[in-house]
Amino acid sequence: MTDKPRIAVLALGGTIAMVKGEQGGVRPGLGADDLVAAVPGLENFATVTAETVKTVGSSDLTVDDVLAVAVRIEDLVAEGAVDGVVVTQGTDTMEESAFLLDLALDGRVPVVVTGAMRNPLSVSHDGPGNLLAAVMTAADPEVRRRSAELGVLVVLLDSIHAAIDVAKASPHRIDAFASPVAGPVGVLVEDRVRLLSIPNRAYKPAFDTATGHRPAAAWTVGDAKGRGTVALITLGLGEPGGLLAALAEDPWHYGYDGVVLGAMGGGHTPSWVADTVESLARQMPVVMAPRIQSGFLLQSTYERGGSEIDLIRRGVVSAGRLPPLKARLLLTLLLRAEAASGATAKAVWDTLN
Repeated sequence: MTDKPRIAVLALGGTIAMVKGEQGGVRPGLGADDLVAAVPGLENFATVTAETVKTVGSSDLTVDDVLAVAVRIEDLVAEGAVDGVVVTQGTDTMEESAFLLDLALDGRVPVVVTGAMRNPLSVSHDGPGNLLAAVMTAADPEVRRRSAELGVLVVLLDSIHAAIDVAKASPHRIDAFASPVAGPVGVLVEDRVRLLSIPNRAYKPAFDTATGHRPAAAWTVGDAKGRGTVALITLGLGEPGGLLAALAEDPWHYGYDGVVLGAMGGGHTPSWVADTVESLARQMPVVMAPRIQSGFLLQSTYERGGSEIDLIRRGVVSAGRLPPLKARLLLTLLLRAEAASGATAKAVWDTLN
């Protein structure tokens, strides 16, 4: 009989790991062993090991916390200890963590991120079912064979999403996660994983080339300077541009190395902030991404001040299909690799346009 796949569950906390609090709510408290023990029949699909990395709400996770998980995954793979990995965490930042892992890892084994919208004290808690589905996905032979093509996956409610496409679309619904443009790459039916498509990940080889094919351990930096701290500023109706003006006047005072603009429509700002944006773009990378979290930015339609044509002419980089949260992480790693400008950086962003 063929040995079952070896799947490591790395737990970071989140709603899936909550326990009763002291003021009527819940707080992080369960570890990886607890989560695995709550899933009957898990052993039928894989030989599972459990490791608690952190026990926090995902709004308290940092870029370096997620990169530390990437390092641990690489270590397990290098040791020949796993055939796949499942990461459990809170859903607040799940789409960001998944994409960050997708950038940092090489896809030698499947990596699946999951969690829960309902805590373990709730009726119809979704955590055990999501963990079972995530382990089944990581253990699936086709997913393992095509792990480098699929990249990091997010699995909830029997839907399988690519890290590049997934988004949290509701703060409270149990079916909170979706891939608005591309749809899920697969589904689980009974005890089978059924792949439906392969995500467009042209950005990954371009990113690896631009950053020198770094191992995960090389992404964490020890000092404050050059950490690739990126401001995220979403533009709205009548935005006066005060924060942008302050950054342009003294960008280093605020500790940012780059800026992502949550741009209006197809890539627009109010016309009266365009000069400020240009001034800022002369000092640090400025990337615009669609604030509506779905679809591609335009490149050559509107010509008015603050339009996509005008902003690109002024030195703003278009994130194309990448929403602001993920554009911020891509720019963060490009900055850390000192690869945020020049032809190789342009090649990365071009794959997303």
